[in-house]
Amino acid sequence: MFGSLGLPEILIIVLVVLLLFGAKRIPEVMRALRQGLDEFRRAGTAATEEINKAVNEATSDAPKKPEA
Repeated sequence: MFGSLGLPEILIIVLVVLLLFGAKRIPEVMRALRQGLDEFRRAGTAATEEINKAVNEATSDAPKKPEA
């Protein structure tokens, strides 16, 4: 439905951001966005590690079937 963003679309987005926030506030907005993305990435990594830990514990605690 939606294709990738081209140069005209990106320029329109940048123009709208400039109009909404002004040139002086853009660094603050980008910093806040970066912090939010970093936190999201850390939470995703922590969740993945927790799932892997639970799977490893479940498989190591399971009784092993004798091979025939």
